Amino acid sequence: MVLSENKTSSKVLIIGAGFSGLATACQLRREHNCDDYVIYDRSPAPGGTWWANKYPGCAVDIPAVFYSLSFAPNPDFSKVYPPQAEILEYFNKVADKFDVSRHIVRNTEWEGAYWQDLTNSWLVKLKDLSTGQTFYHECKILISAVGALVNPNRFGIPGVETFEGDIVHTAAWKADLSLHQKDVIVVGNGCSAAQLIPAIAKEAGSITQFIRTPQFYLQNENMQIDDNWKFIFRYVPGVLRLLRLMVFLFLESTAVRFNTNYKGGKARNLSAERSKAYIQSTAPDDPIVKISSHSIFTKSGQEYHADAILLATGFALTQYEVELVGRNGRTRDEHWGNFGYKEAYKSTAMSGFPNFFYVLGPNSGKGHTSAIYCIENYVNLVMKVIAPVLQDRSSFVEVKSDSEKEYNENLHEKIATTIFNTSCGSVRKYIPSSCATIIYI
Repeated sequence: MVLSENKTSSKVLIIGAGFSGLATACQLRREHNCDDYVIYDRSPAPGGTWWANKYPGCAVDIPAVFYSLSFAPNPDFSKVYPPQAEILEYFNKVADKFDVSRHIVRNTEWEGAYWQDLTNSWLVKLKDLSTGQTFYHECKILISAVGALVNPNRFGIPGVETFEGDIVHTAAWKADLSLHQKDVIVVGNGCSAAQLIPAIAKEAGSITQFIRTPQFYLQNENMQIDDNWKFIFRYVPGVLRLLRLMVFLFLESTAVRFNTNYKGGKARNLSAERSKAYIQSTAPDDPIVKISSHSIFTKSGQEYHADAILLATGFALTQYEVELVGRNGRTRDEHWGNFGYKEAYKSTAMSGFPNFFYVLGPNSGKGHTSAIYCIENYVNLVMKVIAPVLQDRSSFVEVKSDSEKEYNENLHEKIATTIFNTSCGSVRKYIPSSCATIIYI
């Protein structure tokens, strides 16, 4: 029996059992010796995106020495960029080490949260997906550790319902799917496709890839980490942390590519010029217009036979659609409507929503470094802020509206000097509005 099967309240409630939820739970224990928390997740198992994504070739694209929690280094990764199974194994080991696993309630959907002025608490609406039953959980502190890489984007090409082969999204991979000598269509050209296609190339009879935004990828040299290095990482003090620091500094040096100034443009042009000619010769502009029982048709009239269609089309950004009601019955949508865009003070807090915090909230996305590093920074900030509530020195904490407004105005001035100032269709969604431009994950 899990800890909270019959429990209707706790000091802290965490939504999401991925790395954000794991880091939050670990730091509650490490920083505050707090064991009075519950984690709800809609999946059958913890791990977040690393549990959901099991497609061939799935792996981390940041050196794992830096794609790991600073307080839980791992000397045993087999490669610089280890596969999904190793990242999930690491996740579960950390959860067990810090006694997090028993706090996780699975197969439970978050449906809403409502601030209670009389009790200075949150009433959280949840749904047991195994029974369909709705129930409520009361907490003093509510933390949204909901990730973005969960809900697959919809594939809405006309005729898709008539296709008689397999249509599989990378985030909903079928373990028994056979591609042996089949004509395979891959739709998409982001991170998932870049990993998937090399992994299935030898098995499939043919692969045809359809992409919206042409990009050129170089082969990733994924160095094997031998036993000698693992021994050094484990037993020589400081080596693993030094390597982690070196990776951090290297990744930070690449951030210049995201600026719109001369240096940023020069850095981007170096890569663009190398790939432009190759892309133009190998990726004609001929989009999919319809699908039949065994084929895909393009705008030019070309027909491509397909036994299977694999969707590497990314994710729908739905993590902010849950109903959230703060002080005086004001909803999150109303709060953001006043700003004209999605926002939060330092990506973590909103005025009018006491004791509510995001991990990887609005404007938290980074294009050049480890998501785990970002997660830890936000979690550490939240840990400092909630200390008075956990120690019963205060009933609630809440950011001032003036501070929230000033922070976001300054933030958008800085965003305007980067390439994150226009719309795009990737997981880093850029939402232009009459007021400002925002990047969020």
